Amino acid sequence: MDVHQVNELGEKDDKKVTQIIGARQKTVMQRAHLDAPEEDWIAEEVPVALVYNGISHVVMMASPKDFDAFALGFSLSEGIIESASDIYGMDVSQNCNGIEVNIELSSRRFAGLKERRRAMAGRTGCGVCGIEQLGDLFRPLVPLPFTQTFDLANLDAALHQLKSVQTIGQLTGCTHAAAWITPEGTLSGGCEDVGRHVALDKMLGLRARQNGWNAGAALVSSRASYEMVQKAAMCGVEILFAVSAATTLAVDVAEKCNLTLVGFSKPGRATVYTHPQRLR
Repeated sequence: MDVHQVNELGEKDDKKVTQIIGARQKTVMQRAHLDAPEEDWIAEEVPVALVYNGISHVVMMASPKDFDAFALGFSLSEGIIESASDIYGMDVSQNCNGIEVNIELSSRRFAGLKERRRAMAGRTGCGVCGIEQLGDLFRPLVPLPFTQTFDLANLDAALHQLKSVQTIGQLTGCTHAAAWITPEGTLSGGCEDVGRHVALDKMLGLRARQNGWNAGAALVSSRASYEMVQKAAMCGVEILFAVSAATTLAVDVAEKCNLTLVGFSKPGRATVYTHPQRLR
């Protein structure tokens, strides 16, 4: 069911649509009409535990959808696995406290995870919560090759399509989006989430399963912080467009790992921070 179907059904008969995946209707009051309660769509947020070979590794707050893509993307962007083939199985289950995604890793990758495993706290904004030592903050990144190019004349078309992957966001105004765009500016697909890091992980997981999502660039609706750059680079993304600004640390990381970082990506506008040679 898309956003237009939800709105249409809701207007005809509120009882027909009481919930969609990732959003629920709640009673709210508007500033100018505090004495007139009305129904509005509110984005859901649930704790999601990623459990590797029976050991809980991380709990993140996320929108309750695309759990398998999230688990795969997180595993790749955090360096837990090198490819999707390192995961032998995955099972999503719900309990009274939230969602558990049980992931079966290869013995080699699980041994590596145990060596560097650390306690981490779920977050929707902070990228360093749960890091025990400053040395754990930055993972070694292999410098990216220069195989991709993108014509900035095609960026506007991609930006206009970004809302197409934000069904929950169009209802609630409460989600970030991450999408993969072709060199021609067409959206191959994408994901949304209440957390910008999770939205990116979901898209990276989705991309890892697609044969045709190699050429192109990543587009995120949020700012570009260092961990967004780091996650993208870990998954071989050479070009990252962010709708909002970039931080100095994000620029430094992008410069060192050869990632082309572009901020303030809006119709008719783009600020190129690093490695402009990929852009035309």
